[in-house]
Amino acid sequence: MIRPLAPDSSAYLRVVRGSAWYDLVVTAGFATPWTYALVHDALASLGDASGLGAMPALDPMQTLYANLMGSVVVVWALLRIVRPQPGHGLFDGVARTLFSAWQAYALAHGATRLLWFFFAVEVAFGVVQLLPWWRARRPLTDTPATPRPARTPPST
Repeated sequence: MIRPLAPDSSAYLRVVRGSAWYDLVVTAGFATPWTYALVHDALASLGDASGLGAMPALDPMQTLYANLMGSVVVVWALLRIVRPQPGHGLFDGVARTLFSAWQAYALAHGATRLLWFFFAVEVAFGVVQLLPWWRARRPLTDTPATPRPARTPPST
């Protein structure tokens, strides 16, 4: 039987740190206009060669949004690498849920199918980081909670 992670376990913190390393590696190239141009060209070539769909032409607004996303994700990743905390996993799981929703929207509207790889990773890390929090809210047994004793007024 697989033992579920607890949000306050060292194993959970390794997941938080691992997801941060993935984010750093994947998004560092988005953080500057120069590196994003290289990433865009590589993704465009990969999409064309694999038949998974073309990337849109590079333009200044797309570059700006890619740089904003890349910069924020790099800083967020560094925080989780240097000081992983259970709450960081919770917030990262929520962010991954949002990222997954927007990636699904893009895929449904004709974005390159290269996005499926990133979507799958977002969903996987989101589930792994959110599931322990969801489980922590549920009772561990089917027995009812022990009732609290009635409060008695203080004697004077």
